[in-house]
Amino acid sequence: MPVTNPQPQLRRELGVFGATLMGLGSIVGTGVFVSIGIAAGIAGPAVILAVAIGALVATCNGLSSAQLAANHPVSGGTYEYGYKYLNPAFGFTAGWMFLVAKTASAATAALGFAGYLLNLFGVSSAWVVFTALLAVAVMTLIVLNGIRRSNFTNIAIVSVTLLSLGFFVLACFPRAIQVGVDNFTPFFTGSPANLLHASALMFVAYTGYGRIATLGEEARSPRQTIPKAMIVCLLLTMLLYMAVAAVAIGAVGVDVLADATQQTKAAPLEVAARNVTGVGGAFILAVGAMTAMLGVLLNLILGLSRVLLAMGRRHDAPRFLARLNQQQTTPYWAVVVVGVAIALLVLLGNVKTTWSFSAFSVLIYYAITNLAALRLEPHEQLYPKWVAFLGLLSCLFLAFWVESSIWQVGLGLIVAGLIWHKVRQKVRGS
Repeated sequence: MPVTNPQPQLRRELGVFGATLMGLGSIVGTGVFVSIGIAAGIAGPAVILAVAIGALVATCNGLSSAQLAANHPVSGGTYEYGYKYLNPAFGFTAGWMFLVAKTASAATAALGFAGYLLNLFGVSSAWVVFTALLAVAVMTLIVLNGIRRSNFTNIAIVSVTLLSLGFFVLACFPRAIQVGVDNFTPFFTGSPANLLHASALMFVAYTGYGRIATLGEEARSPRQTIPKAMIVCLLLTMLLYMAVAAVAIGAVGVDVLADATQQTKAAPLEVAARNVTGVGGAFILAVGAMTAMLGVLLNLILGLSRVLLAMGRRHDAPRFLARLNQQQTTPYWAVVVVGVAIALLVLLGNVKTTWSFSAFSVLIYYAITNLAALRLEPHEQLYPKWVAFLGLLSCLFLAFWVESSIWQVGLGLIVAGLIWHKVRQKVRGS
């Protein structure tokens, strides 16, 4: 039996425009500034095709998320959908995987922001951890002030990021036209396995769209707002990724982008911009990268805190995490706990396997999303069932495409989480 969320509820303040920008703020970050370079090193110029494949899988998942959120518009995303349409074990697993993957991603975003900032001003990298902690603290305080101020901050961040990427595309386009034929030949440089590997990485670069669903309780007219925002967000992101990948490869070639991903203080796009436009262009890209990382951090704190809020309501996490502030705009304890957890991972400073681990965890999360969408009643369905079925199969396939050590640890964490869930249920029932 599904448990009805108790009052008080969060106020509905997000429209299509704000929800779309929340999704863009969550997506446009590591994926465009780092992952494209990594994937290009694996698949060569065919990374453009990998971007499209990743978008296709993400669209299936996004549509499943959209119709679930439209019919069940509460905070918590697939954690709530698993409970309502499947069973408590699936719901808890979804929430657990989301928390594990996205907390690590948030720490990565904070460290990435710090690295770009210090590199821009020539400050020693010894200050990276301190600067990242400061960024986490500031973004946590912003989220504590409520969704409206967070939304305004997000709009500013996304605007700067998109402007810098627009500059990159326009600045590199002439060079790409001039020498692009050589840089795109041959188009396929490896096996189909390389293309699938790159597609898995690029799928992860889209996964921020789920933030729209986790904020479902705060969306106006959720049945219309959430699907529209999800589709617009994914379409814009795919077009942006393909444009950036095409001009970057065309202008400087795959080898330059791949080599840049091995550097600790420079993003592939920053290196490409420096080669084409000089220091000025690199500066603009660095500013865009920093705002993007802040946007990712802001939106991850928002999404993670809403999942903790939902888990607190169901007693899957400590009950105090479900408390709201007096204005009923923020689950303040959940936000604080998320901020502390991210800060602890920042202190570790070791996130080399974060991207692959996040890939496994997020793909399991969205596999449950699609499975829940298959359980919708006919009158609840906004899209054909084959969309959710295709999304389910794609997620399960890509989840086990990552390195075996990654998915083995991931499965271990799932088992550990389910043991905790079972024990807590027994304690509550005794």
